Amino acid sequence: MERFTISLSDELAAEFDQWIETRSYSNRSEAVRDLLRKEIETKRLIQDQAVYSVATLSYVYNHHERNLAERLAHLQHDAHDLVVSSMHIHLDHDDCVETLFLRGLTQQIRSFADKLSAETGVRHSAINLVPLKLATVHHAHAAHSHFHPHS
Repeated sequence: MERFTISLSDELAAEFDQWIETRSYSNRSEAVRDLLRKEIETKRLIQDQAVYSVATLSYVYNHHERNLAERLAHLQHDAHDLVVSSMHIHLDHDDCVETLFLRGLTQQIRSFADKLSAETGVRHSAINLVPLKLATVHHAHAAHSHFHPHS
């Protein structure tokens, strides 16, 4: 592990310590590591350098919209390799919210999210991408052999 020293003004150090306490960090080092990781991963996402990600895609839709629930289910089945799980909540008489849990290639997740969010009747969609660094390994499952990522 590499160590380095930083200098902060008294005011900034006090604000940082308050931030650390609010988020229940046990020390400054762990807080700085998390801040750095977040910045680096955000940059990777912005610059399309994040190969793999996990994500949540949440969207609100009117379940009375003609064939919309069926179209959404069809899109999810077509992306069965990305969609890990889904949660469906009834908001009121007309509206539902669904959250999909996704994992896979970042570009495929983004493309799927864009396609699903563009469906007529889908409103208020939002995606939260969390980039991952995964190793690709080769091994056999059951009767077939293939490559896939491992964390």
